[in-house]
Formats: sequence, structure tokens, C-alpha cells
Amino acid sequence: MNGVLPLWKPSGMTSHDCVNRLRTILNTKKIGHTGTLDPQAEGVLPLCIGQATKISSLLTSEKKTYQAEVSLGKSTDTEDQEGKTLEQKKVPDDLSVNQIDQVLSRFTGEITQIPPMYSAVKVKGKKLYEYAREGKTVERPARLVTIYSINRVTSLKRLDYFDVRFSIQVECSKGTYIRTLCADIGQALGLPAHMSRLVRIQAGSFSKNDAISFETIEQAKKEGHVESLLVSMDRALQSLDYMTVPQSKQKAFLHGQVLPMEGVHPDTDPFRIKSEDNQLLALYQKHPSKPGKMKPYRVFTN
Repeated sequence: MNGVLPLWKPSGMTSHDCVNRLRTILNTKKIGHTGTLDPQAEGVLPLCIGQATKISSLLTSEKKTYQAEVSLGKSTDTEDQEGKTLEQKKVPDDLSVNQIDQVLSRFTGEITQIPPMYSAVKVKGKKLYEYAREGKTVERPARLVTIYSINRVTSLKRLDYFDVRFSIQVECSKGTYIRTLCADIGQALGLPAHMSRLVRIQAGSFSKNDAISFETIEQAKKEGHVESLLVSMDRALQSLDYMTVPQSKQKAFLHGQVLPMEGVHPDTDPFRIKSEDNQLLALYQKHPSKPGKMKPYRVFTN
């Protein structure tokens, strides 16, 4: 069983929980996810099965799109609704959507984030959330992430003096913490803030419409057609350029040989190697030290 299963992760489960549950359903150990999604969040979580685990790092690196709710007036130690309150401040009655839209525009492009203490980023070999659970705060390395687009998608909703909410849609790079983005938006408005809801609606080439629930997977398993739910590695990697090779040259690629580019100029690196009958054979990349040559990135077996 090889392929990618675009799971709709339910709220209340960690990404690792989802992997374990799917291992039980499919009775296979070779499963990996493509980027952690917060336990309280829901949304698209592509899971790689069998040989598709070889491409999990590529899928993890692709763009993600989220819908998040920003709650102004209160900050928390986890930067989401699950944490302890750190600060409260009355949200001004005259706060306008125009002010918010102007602030949001400052967050497009490459920005710097400090990972939250309640995250899986490692410092000195230890995960930040482990320090946080011990009541410790450590210096965290800043990271550059890219916000390709950010837009407000709802008007302001005032629940009380310390809770005014609005939703945003964000397309971003790997490694972006939406919780931190929400807190930073509040800071730019001069207000404490946290993320009160998060949904991932797109992960690489997989959208909300592609995603499948655990219930659907379990039913398909009972009916004996669970493999029909899997998306091929080729489809999952459609953002990568490809070259088609004839039968006579396939063995060289399947053996992972270093080969001449021979006039091939792919737009991506790595790129797909496909047979004439449209089967994905391997992923290759430009050789870093041998101009005009290409080397294997991943090779797939039947």
C-alpha cells in the first residue's frame, strides 16, 4: 500500500495520534505525517503511506493555507485559547476594520517569528514545551517565514470588553506559527491577543475538498476498498516539474545512477522522472558538484 491519504484531522487529536490511529486501521507501521497541526486545530493533514514516506519532507515543505480566528483583549502563555491568561486589556470601542486591515498588510512577505514556548522546536536537544511544562522560559531562536497572503475574512465581533474577534485567511510557508502571528497582530494593534480557532484548509496540492475523515477511512476498510482513497505520489508532487524517459533508459534511473542532463532544463529541483506510461520512477536533482549532471533524490521500487 503506497500513496498519500489527505486526512481531515479532527480537533482534539495530535498529528501523532492521527498516525497511530491510521496504523491501527490499515494495519501497517510505515506511515508519516507532513507537518504538525496543533491538537485543537482541525484540517488537512496529508499522511504518507508505504513508499510515500520517502516524499514526506517534500510535502511538509509546501505552502499551507489557514483560516484562523484572532481574539483581541487577552494574551495567553500558549498563544491560543487553551493557555493561562497573561494579560487583559479593554479593546477600544472605536477600533475599526480599516485599522486592522492596515496592520495585516504589514505582515505580508518575509517576517521574523519567535517560536512559542509551547511548541516542539528543540533548544539544546529539548523541546520547548518540555521547558514550559517545567515553568522555565528559554531563549528561542528567531526564524524567517514567508506570508504569501493574509486577509481579513470576517468583520469584528465583540463578545465583551476584553474579547473582540475577527477571522483571517493566511497562505504561508513551512514553519509558520499561526498562533504567534495572531499574537503579533494584536501587539501591532497595541492589544494583547491570542488565536481562538484554527483550520488548515490547504496543504500543498491538497484542499479541504480532498480531505477524508477517519469514519470514511474505517468504512472503506470494512468494505475492502481503502486503497482507492490513496492519492498517488505523482499526483501529490504535481507542483514539481517532470521528464519522461523511454523504457530503454528506465533501469539507469531505477538504479539511482548519476546521469547527464542532456538538454533537460527542469523548472524545479528536485523534479520527477516518469515512464512513458505515466508511472513515477524516481525524483532527481541537479548535481551540486558536477555541472550538466543529475543525481537521484528518491528512487521508488515496484
